[in-house]
Amino acid sequence: MRLTYDAPHDLLYIQFDASDPPVRNEDAGEGVVLDITEDGRLAGIEILDASKVLDLRQLLPVEFATA
Repeated sequence: MRLTYDAPHDLLYIQFDASDPPVRNEDAGEGVVLDITEDGRLAGIEILDASKVLDLRQLLPVEFATA
């Protein structure tokens, strides 16, 4: 998983599939766009106006752990 924040455009992208497959976009509402692969898997989530709906100071930088 990769998080990318584009500050000039205030976009946050959460990428689940690193292989960058072809996707179709589905509007999930409220400035959220889902990237769905041809076989129906969720490849990524784009959040528009991210700083208005998320507290980016709490989110970035990201810390994570794997099991």
